[in-house]
Amino acid sequence: MAPASATPEASEPAPAHATSQETAGEPARTETVRLLAVRDTPLSVDEVFAAVGDDAAGGTTFFVGTVRDHDGHGGAKVTALSYTAHPSAEAELRRVAEKVAADFPVRALAAVHRVGDLAVGDIAVIVAVACPHRAEAFAASRRLIDDLKSEVPIWKHQVFDDGTEEWVGAGERC
Repeated sequence: MAPASATPEASEPAPAHATSQETAGEPARTETVRLLAVRDTPLSVDEVFAAVGDDAAGGTTFFVGTVRDHDGHGGAKVTALSYTAHPSAEAELRRVAEKVAADFPVRALAAVHRVGDLAVGDIAVIVAVACPHRAEAFAASRRLIDDLKSEVPIWKHQVFDDGTEEWVGAGERC
């Protein structure tokens, strides 16, 4: 079998930590928005971390949103929670991510959101941003999660131990 570098169609994509410079016969990795998804399966911090790795980034920030055991109604206990997404959610997520990447010196960006039934402690959303400096990474990450929550059509349905329930969605506190 010929080595991967002998035939272009057999070459592997650059690893997640590659920069925009070519390395050892691997193609340059230049895309900024590296991972976007709305999924009904558990989310992985490791997958997101690998996606945003970049040798030119001096700061990488993460926000991991988890399901808490209470909300609304003066701290009523959450007994069930599910997320539902509009079919346009991934397209809107891309629009939000590309805007953040355009407004900040982002080297790499990722955002994944869970849909379906979740339990207390489950990861509901992960966003990560890698920038040349930490202040930029914090600001871009904050904008990414805030805009995701306010603009991407994903709704949270919560059921409380007192029998009440509520829907919270894009444009509202989640």
